[in-house]
Amino acid sequence: MSASGKRLAGIAVVAAIVCVAIALYIALYLTNVPGSASAVETSSGTNLYLATVASAATNDPHPTWVSYYAVDANDQNWRHATTYVLPANTLVHVTIFQFDSQTGLRNPFIGQATGTVGGTFTLNGKTMEAIDPDTASHVFAIPAIGLSVPLYGISSTAKNPCSNAPCPLSNDHSTITFTFRTPAKGLYRWQCFVPCAAGFIQGFGGPMQTVGYMDGFIKVV
Repeated sequence: MSASGKRLAGIAVVAAIVCVAIALYIALYLTNVPGSASAVETSSGTNLYLATVASAATNDPHPTWVSYYAVDANDQNWRHATTYVLPANTLVHVTIFQFDSQTGLRNPFIGQATGTVGGTFTLNGKTMEAIDPDTASHVFAIPAIGLSVPLYGISSTAKNPCSNAPCPLSNDHSTITFTFRTPAKGLYRWQCFVPCAAGFIQGFGGPMQTVGYMDGFIKVV
């Protein structure tokens, strides 16, 4: 075989390897979808319980990444899921146990609640319309339906913070509740808009761009 033929053969082999690697990556991505969690029907209606933490569980692939979790009302059975299944055209009562510290907002407007019933939320039992942007830790937002709720962060001097998930309610935390009406059936993206990805450029890499951490989907059925 001539030198040019060998070069072409080598290029073909490399190209084939690259194609196989890309196909394998896509296949693994599509078959390793983060789990989902469903709302709970109680005497008070349809409820969704979530939590935000500074660091995922120690056995997580990214144990230092900030993350959302699905939890139950008694802070047991934490699930690392950011796809939430909700019934269509229904009032959903959301409770978020917020264990992370304050990061602050680059856009002060996001410190205001939008899209909730009454335009309000409760922070540790107190009805609010907004928080000081500097005190925000995270945001729970579904842009397609205009929903956005700021999550108040615990103080940097908190005496009993939680390090890695799961976090008992005995650790310092804020409790945020709000109610919103789900839209028609469909798949809707939700996202945190606080630049909380420590160690990444501008704070918007890593967990901020990865489904299963600071963003996911609302599956309305």
